[in-house]
Amino acid sequence: MDQDIKAITDRIRKEGAFLEMLMHEMERVIVGQRYLIERLLVGMLANGHILLEGVPGLAKTLSVRTLAGALKAKFQRIQFTPDLLPADLMGTMVYNPRSGDFTTKKGPIFANIILADEINRAPAKVQSALLEAMQEKQVTIGTETFQLDEPFLVLATQNPIEQEGTYPLPEAQVDRFMLKLRITYPDKAEERKIVDRMGVTDKQFAVNPIIGPDDVLRARKVVDEVYIDDKLKDYIVDIVFATRQPSMFGLDLDQFIEYGASPRASIYLTLASKAHAFLNGRGYVTPHDVKSIGMDVLRHRVLISYEAEAEDLTSEDIVQKIFDNVEVP
Repeated sequence: MDQDIKAITDRIRKEGAFLEMLMHEMERVIVGQRYLIERLLVGMLANGHILLEGVPGLAKTLSVRTLAGALKAKFQRIQFTPDLLPADLMGTMVYNPRSGDFTTKKGPIFANIILADEINRAPAKVQSALLEAMQEKQVTIGTETFQLDEPFLVLATQNPIEQEGTYPLPEAQVDRFMLKLRITYPDKAEERKIVDRMGVTDKQFAVNPIIGPDDVLRARKVVDEVYIDDKLKDYIVDIVFATRQPSMFGLDLDQFIEYGASPRASIYLTLASKAHAFLNGRGYVTPHDVKSIGMDVLRHRVLISYEAEAEDLTSEDIVQKIFDNVEVP
């Protein structure tokens, strides 16, 4: 087993050599936000969509654009608005009066990286149109179904403080995001660097392409091979089960949880933990990987009750109590 793990670690060093260059290229543009950059790379390596939540001006959109620029891949930015239609995303059938035939006009969803900017500004019918693309990696237009090119990632942003003209994302769609990231303000030293770097009228930063789609797909195959012990798999399942039946683990939280995390949480927590280990140059998963990425996987999957709101508890508080009390192998 030790030899197998050493072989996987050697492959990680080979196939993951681009990560340092990629992070350096992104940090040329983005000041601070190391957490955000690392989680974007975890999503890329684990083949998972990411929802970024934070107040305006925290480099959410810039980070996604910079990542896309560092990849030799097709990028589309879609500004979500209340009058957006599903056809504006997916495409539609166009009638040709001369031939009398319908032809397919593909929409902007046919790209490798999709920046869904302010995703909560579009109504439910547009959000529902994304479900097939995000889960099945395919789009149906009329009677035809088209496979999307790999890698395919939806990186969405939303503003948590402005509610006018916004729509809550359907739970079915929220569950399809592997990670939900809470982006916070930079510290004082970082903000001083931001002033130096961005305090000019011409803020153009040329991002050099570092890797292509094939490099990402090769790295994902190595991520799949990262070793995770059976005890850690049991730990992941225990964590997810504790969001549904906390009393099984001696936690007095039943009255605060309306719905726990779905089995998709167990799958995504396993994949994200492997990608986190890959990012740190290891061929095996540790409990630290699970705990480091666990909040991002679970914060949007635990629905709290009115009792929790009355007690001023958030889903993050619930998840943190679970991680603090479920026994680590």
